Amino acid sequence: MLNNINPEKGMEFGLYTLGDHMTNPVTEKKISQEQRIKEIIELGVLADQAGIDAFGVGESHQTHFVSQGHTVILGALAQATKHIKLQSSATVLSVSDPVRVYEDFATIDLISGGRAEIVAGRGSRVGAYHLLGVDLQDYDDIFEEKLELLKLLNESQDPINWSGNYRKPLENAEILPQPTTGSIPLWRAVGGHPGSAIKAGYMGVPMMLTTLGGPAVNFTPAVSAYKEALSVSGYKVDDFPLGTTSLFYVGDTTQGALKDMYPYLNQGTKLLRGSDYPKQQFANAVDYRDALMVGDKNQIIEKLLYQYELFSMQRFSAQIDLGGMPFDKLMKNVEIIGQDILPAIKKHTKRK
Repeated sequence: MLNNINPEKGMEFGLYTLGDHMTNPVTEKKISQEQRIKEIIELGVLADQAGIDAFGVGESHQTHFVSQGHTVILGALAQATKHIKLQSSATVLSVSDPVRVYEDFATIDLISGGRAEIVAGRGSRVGAYHLLGVDLQDYDDIFEEKLELLKLLNESQDPINWSGNYRKPLENAEILPQPTTGSIPLWRAVGGHPGSAIKAGYMGVPMMLTTLGGPAVNFTPAVSAYKEALSVSGYKVDDFPLGTTSLFYVGDTTQGALKDMYPYLNQGTKLLRGSDYPKQQFANAVDYRDALMVGDKNQIIEKLLYQYELFSMQRFSAQIDLGGMPFDKLMKNVEIIGQDILPAIKKHTKRK
């Protein structure tokens, strides 16, 4: 299944978490791992109740994260929610076996009644490779081979015969269970570089493009390259959805949003990259043409519609919990998204 997005309902809006577990930079307190995981599940339930289209959980096998078992959390969400689509954000496919990944997500799909999606990526940090014993020397080749196999598993209705360089062959292998409709929407996570976007297009896999900040127009080469590669490979471009993602925070006022978000954004940046988030770059984010989603609800709507004009994406996904953001602020964001942002975006982007 390439696409379960109905264009007549307009652009989809999703939330995602990488499961970061950090000290609140304002209170200097850190909640327990147990509480953090339960809050992720509760956030997904609230998003479902607010009418948000999708909720994603990612994995990052290193310090400052708790969602290493992201499929387990998605399984809990499959049981606790009713309508929202459940996706990885992303599954680090290079350190996992594609058969196991497919089995896990087929199970989530059956529990949720057909709401599972896989976003497969290489992972932006190397911790998972060291921890799980994967050679970084073959970083690119391992991912490409595993994504090809995962795509084959997802598309084939027959027993699988396959061979590659980084995994033992499959001979007449029957993969069970099978998802509700026989396949699951499969996306390729792309960090912004056109080279990965081109690979997504050539392979015929929908692209989920990360656009964390800076001028949004800087990401148009990747989108154009993706669509051109699809076309060159003989695919019908309109059959393939495009998703984008960014960091997100909405406040009652733009100044309030900036004041609220910066300590947490800076905390996450310092712990993960070892340096502060540049204040001038953050100040520039108030421009509606900047990819970082921060502002009041009207500014967020203006930014999303501007990006929709640039990219014509079918889904935007927001990361709202970076850096130890407290749960009461996350709940307020979900409330504003559901009540104000989502209806406005749907109204302006639904196919007439």
